[in-house]
Amino acid sequence: MIANAATLGPGITSKGDPRVSGVGRLLRSAKIDELPQLMNVLKGDMSLVGPRPEDPRYVAQYTPEQKRILHFRPGITSAASLVYRNEEEMLSGLDWEALYQKEILPAKLSIDLVYLSQRTLLSDFLLIVRTILSMLS
Repeated sequence: MIANAATLGPGITSKGDPRVSGVGRLLRSAKIDELPQLMNVLKGDMSLVGPRPEDPRYVAQYTPEQKRILHFRPGITSAASLVYRNEEEMLSGLDWEALYQKEILPAKLSIDLVYLSQRTLLSDFLLIVRTILSMLS
């Protein structure tokens, strides 16, 4: 991302977003743009598996049910991040931010809440494996 990207547009990026630098596009296409967040895992601020951190502008609009997601430590990967692996490609067109807020984000929150209510050490391990495999494919 370019400097001050968070203040220059929506809290999400779409395909062809001008705020993403050339290096950022390369990292995103290889699906390794989240690797620096491993430092946050080592610090204990994040886990490997958990709901993806969301922009506070969107979190402020969560329903009480959706706010349950905030009780879990954020993670580098989640069930929803696998389902929406190519989310940026879906976010095209005139009103892509509205599409994200009205359809994609609620679906992602629902997927993650269901996963987190049933998670086990094995399911987390399998999710990590699936994430690695999806990065390699």
